[in-house]
Amino acid sequence: MGFKPIPMAIAVAIGLLIWFAVPVPHGVTPDAWHLLALFVATIAAIIGKAMPIGALSMLAIALVAVTGVTSDNPATAIGDALSSFANPLIWLIGVAIMISRALLKTGLGARIGYNFIALFGRHTLGIGYALAAAELTIAPVTPSNTARGGGIIHPIMRGIAGSFGSDPEQGTQGRIGRYLALVNYHANPITSAMFITATAPNPLIVKLVADATGAQVQLSWGTWALAMLLPGIVALLLMPLVIYLMYPPEIKRTPDAANFARGKLREMGPMSRDEKILLGVFALLLFLWASVLERLIDSSWAVDATTAAFIGLGVLLLTGVLKWEDLLKEKSAWDTVVWFSALVMMATYLNKLGLIAWVSKGIETGIGGLGFEHWFPACSLLLLAYLYAHYMFASTTAHITAMFGAFYAAGLALGAPPFLFALLMAAASNIMMTLTHYATGTSPVIFGSGYATLGEWWKAGFVMSVVLIIVWVLVGAAWWKLLGYW
Repeated sequence: MGFKPIPMAIAVAIGLLIWFAVPVPHGVTPDAWHLLALFVATIAAIIGKAMPIGALSMLAIALVAVTGVTSDNPATAIGDALSSFANPLIWLIGVAIMISRALLKTGLGARIGYNFIALFGRHTLGIGYALAAAELTIAPVTPSNTARGGGIIHPIMRGIAGSFGSDPEQGTQGRIGRYLALVNYHANPITSAMFITATAPNPLIVKLVADATGAQVQLSWGTWALAMLLPGIVALLLMPLVIYLMYPPEIKRTPDAANFARGKLREMGPMSRDEKILLGVFALLLFLWASVLERLIDSSWAVDATTAAFIGLGVLLLTGVLKWEDLLKEKSAWDTVVWFSALVMMATYLNKLGLIAWVSKGIETGIGGLGFEHWFPACSLLLLAYLYAHYMFASTTAHITAMFGAFYAAGLALGAPPFLFALLMAAASNIMMTLTHYATGTSPVIFGSGYATLGEWWKAGFVMSVVLIIVWVLVGAAWWKLLGYW
């Protein structure tokens, strides 16, 4: 069978229960309620991993079209179901994932990591900062946080740990490996929060914020990057130190790590032609995404972020750094385009049909009944509830799709400044990755290497979630006030 029977049965049962057994609430249209049934069933199937998320998304598209929940006209219904495939944000992430494949193919990602280790690797804490710096360097052009943290940085981290005889199978993970593994992981959520293109669900947040505010709050690539710059840097400076204090490594001085990295760099030899071209493309993308021409000249020189991504990909194809066969093999990119389109479509029509407004009104009424006189404590409660609900999710995408729109709308109704609350919710959507060993795709890769026990992982995750949300609330809010965002 192409699905897991029990998770699929549970998901179908939930959908049927909402559709047929639960009366349509007052203030909600039948179509909106039936779409909610399809949506909840899809999310339940994703959480239960009944099928690959791309396959589930295909089923969701088919069900939305055949049930006519968006339109009674069959042609219009299928058009609605497929509408999000034209969304530029979806293609931005898909194309950026294709571009990031070149990091692995050329070896540039590993070279960047080893260079940082060679520079800062004389102390264990320095190696921690080097791993974080390597994460930050490649994050803007690596929408797959799993590929970045698990596929590029993690092998470097394991190589360094192994050079010091720190091996979970030998019971020596405490020498240096546990510390480096936790730093390797916790750098991932921070860098994911710093750029729209650093993890796949971020553009979904951009779309949900625009929908909730009637496009009054538009988070461009440059706006997001500037907003998250200072709190992100502060978080990256604090994180290796906090983990160092929680789980101090047995080995404190590591002069051999720098030598190990230099040895790896010697093995790699000088930068290849393809690496130089890729580095140039990265520089070009950052230049275009930051809207430098628009800022220096005028708006007529503006280049859309998705257009810029296609330009970068085109250069890599023309120069032979990437071949069409490479793109066809990049399953995660095509997978992302499919599931992203399906979930964005469902979230969009839940909003258009008025269900998000209805749910947010219920949340607003519930929190408003607690008697808070100011928006800040009420919205802080919303933010924390949203963040720690991730203990129940194994997918950031599912969590964001299910909860972000309603919680953000409720915050606006309670009086939160739209730009401020959007950025805080966006930060929380990435900070929640810290919590568990199943929180995001990177988690099982690094946890599965065995350097940290389950208890150590969860403890570090909770502590880091507290530290990071405090950083974003205090440093972030002050920084955004200075920038005039609220």
